[in-house]
Amino acid sequence: QVQLVESGGGLVQAGGSLRLSCVASGSIFPINYMGWYRQAPGKQRELVATISRMGVDTTYADSVKGRFTISRDNNVNTVWLQMNQLKAEDTAVYYCNTRNEDYDWGQGTQVTVSS
Repeated sequence: QVQLVESGGGLVQAGGSLRLSCVASGSIFPINYMGWYRQAPGKQRELVATISRMGVDTTYADSVKGRFTISRDNNVNTVWLQMNQLKAEDTAVYYCNTRNEDYDWGQGTQVTVSS
């Protein structure tokens, strides 16, 4: 079973940027779609971005479109989420997983945006 480790979160002011990383313990090359998710306090986990196996196709939730960019490098089994123009409503724990949530959830990484 592949394990996922997220990192890169922190406290940032509104308008700032963060780059999150997700490193998998095994190969992600066979995985068609990887995704970043987030869960804010009191809310359900939501999918914010996905990326196809070769990185050609990406999708974004409307709330982050134009501000977040997902990328991946199958050679190092890593998926990134570049987050720009952060808003207070982006505050959440961020996780990565396949689009079908095939793997166990990692610990996530906390992103806190102060307004």
